[in-house]
Amino acid sequence: MNKSMLVAVLASLAITGFAWAQESGIDAAKQFFAQYAALENAYDPGLADLYADEAFIKQSRSMPMGEPRKVTVSGRKYKTLLRENMPIAKALGDRSSYSDVTYTQEGEFIRIDALRYSEMRKRTTPFSIVVGPSSGGKWLIYEESSESRQ
Repeated sequence: MNKSMLVAVLASLAITGFAWAQESGIDAAKQFFAQYAALENAYDPGLADLYADEAFIKQSRSMPMGEPRKVTVSGRKYKTLLRENMPIAKALGDRSSYSDVTYTQEGEFIRIDALRYSEMRKRTTPFSIVVGPSSGGKWLIYEESSESRQ
């Protein structure tokens, strides 16, 4: 095999391997998001375990008479809030469903963008999470951005 043919074969294998790695990352993200939605709709406090302690949670709340209020919370704090509020959400029947879900590779992470529909509020708002494997291999949420209207 001559040198140029060998380079072409190796380049083809590298591109195929990169595409496979991207696709398997997106496949893992799809499975992760399905688990996320299932835990959320089962009001399972284990949902909190899907967040990294170092996650960055950003929420923008549009108030009826005023400027939007932006709130940021650490993953550690958000996990506590989720566990505390899961029984309240269950009592209220507060469920969400997701549509227009897209998955975008961002380095070793995957951004999942969707529209979230709140059954209780009868509203659809943007929702985004960044997920990826932790150092131990478990997939976690490292960033969440959402909007709500009061």
